[in-house]
Amino acid sequence: MTEVKKPVKKILITQPRPESDKSPYFELARKYSVELEFCPFIRLEPISAKDFRKQKIEIADYSGVIFTSRNAIDHFFRICEEMKLSISQDTKYFCITEAVALYLQKFILYRKRKVFYGADGTNKSLFDVINKHKENEKFLYPCSENQQDNEIVNWLKNYKCEFQTPFMYRTISNEQVKSINTHSYDVICFFTPSGVKSLFDNFPGYSQNGTYIGAFGSNTSKAITEAGLQLQIKAPEPQVPSMVAALDKFLCAASKEVKIKK
Repeated sequence: MTEVKKPVKKILITQPRPESDKSPYFELARKYSVELEFCPFIRLEPISAKDFRKQKIEIADYSGVIFTSRNAIDHFFRICEEMKLSISQDTKYFCITEAVALYLQKFILYRKRKVFYGADGTNKSLFDVINKHKENEKFLYPCSENQQDNEIVNWLKNYKCEFQTPFMYRTISNEQVKSINTHSYDVICFFTPSGVKSLFDNFPGYSQNGTYIGAFGSNTSKAITEAGLQLQIKAPEPQVPSMVAALDKFLCAASKEVKIKK
């Protein structure tokens, strides 16, 4: 655990504000008396059905779909609807986390025998699940045109899986980020490499200057370190499957450090 050298009072989550007041983020804020602010660092631009057809991928030919985000789920079913495609009841879905898997309930009749997810939110646990089915499935891995998890693609290649990576949306830096003061936050949490890119698109001269940085996902962590930033909060990891869990662990350590120093 990173040594916490200063009190944590204000945290920036680089995602949209949760719709429900029952979000665990708000429980976390109450538990540690911290201020949470939400500002999406990226925005998604849908790829039209017309442009999708140019990829020459027949969705109906694939029996398994890999989802690493709710955004991917939204755009997959949007494309299917625009193309008037009916998804087979036998299609299997392989999700990075249980939360992503449960989001499928918006679009399908949720049955555990066709929805699978990794044990701890890591790519490795996702691979363990896919590995049990790879002999009999053809996989689609829907993702952004300018962002995909190369670790997942490489695993599918190395294990000789039959797969395609259809692009269904584009990830664009959100220019509204320019209106915030990044140095007013003690912690900034990122969830995609594109979010990290957006930070430097909007603040080319950004320096960390003591701000604690959090990352969800191995590719996001890699983007942060490659940008020359120090990473203090990381998820998913054993015992911390979500960013909320990682923040809880970090803030618990921070509160203990403050008490010791007093």
